[in-house]
Parts: sequence; C-alpha cells; structure tokens
Amino acid sequence: MSKTIPERYQHLRTFAFGDSPALADELLELVIKGIKTATCSTEDEPNTSTPGERWVVLDGRGEPRCAIETTEVTYRRFNEVDAAFAYDEGEGDRSLAYWGSAHRAYFGRLGRFSEDMMLMCERFRLVEVFDDLPHSEQ
Repeated sequence: MSKTIPERYQHLRTFAFGDSPALADELLELVIKGIKTATCSTEDEPNTSTPGERWVVLDGRGEPRCAIETTEVTYRRFNEVDAAFAYDEGEGDRSLAYWGSAHRAYFGRLGRFSEDMMLMCERFRLVEVFDDLPHSEQ
C-alpha cells in the first residue's frame, strides 16, 4: 500500500538515509525511535540543509514515513568529528570508533572517502511520524 505525504508537507524536499534500501530502513527506524538525531554528508552533496528547514524522510521503498527539522548545521573534517556527534548519529554502539568505521565504509562505497574530507554535520528533530511502524517491525 503506497503512502502519500500529508498535504502540509508536500512542498518539502524528500530523501532517504544511507545508500541502500536496508540501510535506509535501519536508519529511519532509529530516527522514529528518537535515537538518531544527527546525520552527515559530504559538503558537495545536493541535500544541504539550513536550520529550520524541514524534510520528508523516505523508507527503503521510497515511501514517506516522517518529517524532520534541521536544528543545527556545522562543517568539519571527517577526522574532527567528536564523540558527542557520533553518539547523536545513533548507530551501532554510538561510539566514535563505530561511527568512524561505519562512515569510512559508507563514504568509501561512494568513492568519496578521505580522513580530512569536509562534512556537513546536521542535527535534527523528529517533527511527525506519518504512521506507526507495524508491530512486526518494532
């Protein structure tokens, strides 16, 4: 069953986290549970954000699942990301070591990794979940 974006969010840009349907679903679940409140991307990606901007987050099938609002944007090099930001990204054990390993792999798959690459580091808040996850997915 295809979901539609609620009318009040239809003007917003959409995106999915990660680089695969499985990763998009995994990271989306962390956002919906309130664990993931930050993300990063290379500064040359088209989805740059500004504080106050809202986005519709898609799941791995391209279905709209929630809206988030950017609360902070900073730019720093990969090797300057700190433990607090890694924790807010919410992945794995939430450590800086896990964050570094996962993001080296991710940016490596994109062919963009270097230790001193510049990242857009974004914090956000969950605004609204469009529907609850089915009980089997919780």
